[in-house]
Amino acid sequence: MFEITATLRYINMLDLFPQNKPTPEAERIAALRLFRTDSIGPITFYQLVERFGSAAESLLALPELAKRGGRKKPLKAPDEKYIMREYKALQKLGGRIITYADKEYPLALTATDDAPPVISIIGNAALLNKSCLAIVGARNASLNGKKFAYKLAAELGARGQVITSGLARGIDTSAHQGSVNTGTIAVVASGIDVVYPEENQKLYEEIAEKGLIIAESALGAKPYAAAFPKRNRIVSGISKGVIVVEATRRSGSLITARLAGEQGRDVYAVPGSPFDPRASGPNHLIREGATLIRNADDVIEILMNFSGNALREPPTSVVNFIPPYHENQNEDPPEKAQEQILTHLSFTPISVDELIRACHLSISALQTSLLELELAGRIKRLHGNRIILLEEE
Repeated sequence: MFEITATLRYINMLDLFPQNKPTPEAERIAALRLFRTDSIGPITFYQLVERFGSAAESLLALPELAKRGGRKKPLKAPDEKYIMREYKALQKLGGRIITYADKEYPLALTATDDAPPVISIIGNAALLNKSCLAIVGARNASLNGKKFAYKLAAELGARGQVITSGLARGIDTSAHQGSVNTGTIAVVASGIDVVYPEENQKLYEEIAEKGLIIAESALGAKPYAAAFPKRNRIVSGISKGVIVVEATRRSGSLITARLAGEQGRDVYAVPGSPFDPRASGPNHLIREGATLIRNADDVIEILMNFSGNALREPPTSVVNFIPPYHENQNEDPPEKAQEQILTHLSFTPISVDELIRACHLSISALQTSLLELELAGRIKRLHGNRIILLEEE
């Protein structure tokens, strides 16, 4: 399904980004500056680039847009010298930046509504557009759970699947270890140069050499609580499905499974004893409709049934995307449109569709006003095309 969605989005954007055209270095640096700017998340980034044609032109438009949204302090992108420092430091580490417009950008990720427009990578970028499956689970995993994750990853890797996970302790570590020689992708919640947990330093180096490391955060950034769900959406986003081996009901692995479901990915779960709290997560997922699996053959059989070819790789000719921004994107919103929108917002999320119905504005006018308000720091976009009001400083 993600291939169809990404293809449709790509077709809508052909006039903006010629197929397979690499991002020029200047535009790549501009994209990095834009994405590192306060108040700009992925969706806002894409809307700016579609509206102004490039990240470089979007940077020029930021101050005026933020001012129109009611921002008191000028909105400034990070100075180019700081971005260049990060850019060159990453290259010295053997890594590089890829953007939404590069042909290496993972096709599967483009089918998600908040795909990071800029990612740092170290390793084999070709793995990004191969058939991927995520294996996630508890950090305090049992010995049997870790053995199962290792064996499952090794067998799926031998069947042509690239294994993705989050480089955490426990199940994640075992999944990477089992697939490091066949192809594994580690998505980290920190800067790409920060190894967390520290005990995975050797594994990190082995993955960097044989597989691929991905990070959305800036170089040197330490992991923090909110960074882990952001990482998890990438783990599931680049994968055809997510396999949960062991997890409690309130674990990050269940968040990854939920995100996978929202992204249209398959969710698989390994059942366990009801007396083991680490089995409560997978057992709950199975009860809610996740597919019960016992081994790699179960996974491959399901993939074969749905796709006709479990080893099929996404088409490499369709890789660029920006979520569609409908109607006349330069339409000026009516007077007091922002005021009208703000009266309908609160600290509880509301969908954009609900706002359109309540405000009786065109999609273009509404999106323009939301863009200005977000750049002003007065609202925030959330996953699932939802908006929330922010407290004013």
